[in-house]
Amino acid sequence: MAEHQESYEFSAVETKDILAERERGWEGFTQFLTWSLLVTALVLIALLVFVA
Repeated sequence: MAEHQESYEFSAVETKDILAERERGWEGFTQFLTWSLLVTALVLIALLVFVA
């Protein structure tokens, strides 16, 4: 049977690194949300124009 690792060594993580990563994630999310709302609005407008 293979031996299991029973301890882990973690490197030091700076607060600024965590905040920078979360800010990039938030900016990506808000950009995705903005574009998805814009595309949804354009699709609804196109349906209104071409179907109605």
